[in-house]
Amino acid sequence: MSFFALGVNHQTASVELREQVAFNPEKLRDLLAEQRHDHVLNDMVVVSTCNRTEVYAMADNAEMVLDWLAQKNGIDVKQLQNHIYRHENSDAVTHLMRVASGLDSLMLGEPQIMGQVKSALTLAKESDVVSAQLNRIFEYAFYAAKRVRSETAVGSHAVSMGYAVAQLAVQVFSQPEKLTVMVVAAGEMNSLVAKHLAEMGVAKILICNRGAERAEQLAQEISHRVEVEIVPFTALAENLHRADVISSCTGSLHQVISHADVKIALKKRRYKQMLLVDLAVPRDIEPKVKILDGVYLYGVDDLQSVIDENLAQRRQAAVEAEVMVNQLATQLITQQKVSQAGTTIQLYREQGDQVRQKELNCALERIQNGEDAAKVMQEFAHRLTRKLLHPTSLLLREVAKDENPAYFEDIQNSLEEIFKHQRQTKP
Repeated sequence: MSFFALGVNHQTASVELREQVAFNPEKLRDLLAEQRHDHVLNDMVVVSTCNRTEVYAMADNAEMVLDWLAQKNGIDVKQLQNHIYRHENSDAVTHLMRVASGLDSLMLGEPQIMGQVKSALTLAKESDVVSAQLNRIFEYAFYAAKRVRSETAVGSHAVSMGYAVAQLAVQVFSQPEKLTVMVVAAGEMNSLVAKHLAEMGVAKILICNRGAERAEQLAQEISHRVEVEIVPFTALAENLHRADVISSCTGSLHQVISHADVKIALKKRRYKQMLLVDLAVPRDIEPKVKILDGVYLYGVDDLQSVIDENLAQRRQAAVEAEVMVNQLATQLITQQKVSQAGTTIQLYREQGDQVRQKELNCALERIQNGEDAAKVMQEFAHRLTRKLLHPTSLLLREVAKDENPAYFEDIQNSLEEIFKHQRQTKP
């Protein structure tokens, strides 16, 4: 069997096709439970996210994996043919390591994919469709991903607006655990801001949104990490002074935070510094706010320039990360080959021991029957040597027929080194 990685991602398939082959956890759990009883394909892990669906499997060929993916999603294999990528053995190992490290992600270096791959492995193990060999490959991929993230800068620079705001807050304020943050509007952008800041350990997050439902939903998503309070949108101005960091992204046609509002807030704060981030277009915050002492005001263009620079740094770091992944993949493949060789050597020795014992029993029986012991032992040694060397001789003849003469020369040189070592070794 070979190790295959087969799937579609944001680079090879449209959103519509990715939707067709995506699995939700409940459906996948049932499918893997069924697959456990399959006698042909029962050693596999399926990674399914919004940007990719991939099957990692030990199988006889890639076609059976492709057929499974198409059949379980009720689509024709022909629909996938031009969008599927396939990797085998060492290439598949390298691909898995790149995925787990975030090197194959839509957003280079994003950390979430590591957890998603781990969850996929856990689900497959719970369904009892992961062999010890497949598990070792995944565990080594996680080891590689951790090294990439700890030894390169591929994931250390903010390349999303939400993450950039969170990083900016840490730069302006040295102690994030003491910060109170206000997000004005609870849409997608500010939700990411709130989640990143919650993960960084801020003290409190105030959610100010026009509708209560969306504010409550965001509050539920982050309340396990941080203290949360919902502030009515009508009370925005009078609560500004409570926040050290304010991120606004309302989509309003008019500015919602004025110079006068911030000036009053500063006075209430006794002029303790504030960070205001305006992610909206048109802008939410009156631009002349930035002239106030103690106020840092950043807009979309300011953050985008930072993100562009950071993305360039990530791409540069990714070159180093790719080299590391290739080296680690080679190490794993070498370990596997050595392990396989050890198994083969053990079988070879057991076979040799069986031949020896059979010939020895025959020789002892002849001696007991009165034959000349010296003659019997000579014939025993001759027969044993021929039988032990016969498989190796056959293999060498087959290798000599190979179209690549360098392969045979390498084996010859290796054998000569072994013979030389044996001659030099004292009996």
